[in-house]
Amino acid sequence: MDFAASSIGDIDGASPEALDTLPFGVIGFDTAGTVDLYSATESRMAGLSPDKVIGKHLFAVVAPCMNNYMVAQRFEDEPELDATIDYVLTLRMRPTPVKLRLLQSAGAKRRYLLVQR
Repeated sequence: MDFAASSIGDIDGASPEALDTLPFGVIGFDTAGTVDLYSATESRMAGLSPDKVIGKHLFAVVAPCMNNYMVAQRFEDEPELDATIDYVLTLRMRPTPVKLRLLQSAGAKRRYLLVQR
């Protein structure tokens, strides 16, 4: 699966084990913002273990640096979302430039945030 070319259907239909093997991070969360999927790649790159992330609110607890109009608000405002943005992560780390992929669709199991470092 490719960061830029994968669809929400590709991500939604993949097993957690398959998502763990991707070269980019995958975070899945429900409409309330609660993380229920956190890939091994994202865990390794972010330095956060799944037990510190699963069950927590993505934008309030895990990644408050993304709780803004560029990221979090788009999931609220756009019912269908497939956008890639350049971003700089700043929480708990030295400023780290990344590409974020925001994915959401009415028919999907969850919302997704893909992180390419």
